[in-house]
Amino acid sequence: MADTIHIGLIGAGANTRERHLPGLQAIKGVEVVSVCNRSRKSGKAVAKAFGIPKVCNTWEEVTSDYDLDAVVIGTWPNMHCLLTCAALAAGKHVLCEARMARNADEAHEMLEASQQDPSLVAQLVPSPFTLKFDRTIQELIASGYLGDLLSIDVRGLGTAFLNKASPLTWRQDFDLSGYNTLALGIWYEALMRWVGEARSVMAMTKVFATQRQDLEAQRLAAVRVPEHVEVLADMVCGAQAHLQFSAVTGLAQHTQDVWLFGSEGTLHLDANGGKLFGGKRGDNGLQEIPVTPAKEGTWHVESQFIGAIRGQEEIKLTTLADGVKYMEFTEAVALSAAKGQAVALPLL
Repeated sequence: MADTIHIGLIGAGANTRERHLPGLQAIKGVEVVSVCNRSRKSGKAVAKAFGIPKVCNTWEEVTSDYDLDAVVIGTWPNMHCLLTCAALAAGKHVLCEARMARNADEAHEMLEASQQDPSLVAQLVPSPFTLKFDRTIQELIASGYLGDLLSIDVRGLGTAFLNKASPLTWRQDFDLSGYNTLALGIWYEALMRWVGEARSVMAMTKVFATQRQDLEAQRLAAVRVPEHVEVLADMVCGAQAHLQFSAVTGLAQHTQDVWLFGSEGTLHLDANGGKLFGGKRGDNGLQEIPVTPAKEGTWHVESQFIGAIRGQEEIKLTTLADGVKYMEFTEAVALSAAKGQAVALPLL
């Protein structure tokens, strides 16, 4: 590979424009040379804004470009499997936007494609909510701060009231988003970093607005993606977890937080306030636990991707193997809700 790494984009949504493009273009020896968006018009607008020399009409023009070293995929989840597998088959490194895919089958297909050539880097954009705190929480748990982990509570709530008149979004469109539901997979990915995965789930879900106007198709569309989710999970580590996610909890407070309850201590991450609290047996209450600069994680997805291509580091956040786990979890939640019974993990 030449000293300069040449990258093509397929899909240039908000996260790609706000994070990936500036991050990649700030790295010495990296050039974003082509972009393919949903329309040529939108592709030209992105190319003009970021100085990208080539606008492609189809995604195949990107994956088949011999001169490209890597492809960044910023589309909706319905295209992730197809594009990742095509790019890897063409010998390109891949950075794929979260969520990984629409379902576990597609996730496994992506993982298997990546394993055909281990020299190619395949990375998923990680859940960003807990990056600052991950190392500190991991070290506290490993040191025995909690004792035996007994119970976990995770909440991801919206503060708006239900609006049945609002049009369908891609996140509510099952054909585009699949089993990805609210922030369920994002928070489960973060939870796995601290305590590992679940062995089974029991869930109930609810869709309150069963039809919404699809403005692009100019028709009413059925809504299958839940607006409220309650999950009980039996974790491999021995704890029981309760996860609640909702888009209909108007005026909710403390909407993004995690509680870890152990036999000897408690940890509380207030993601909204950006603070971590803890307390031990015998304490009168929780106290803030400062995160030292040396342990504070930051967003460096783009530099990690390029560093891995250059052989300078190993992908940890997020591997396709971990993506398979969160996709299996989200699908298991849907299956449990549909069947009214617990679903064991892993699925396949």
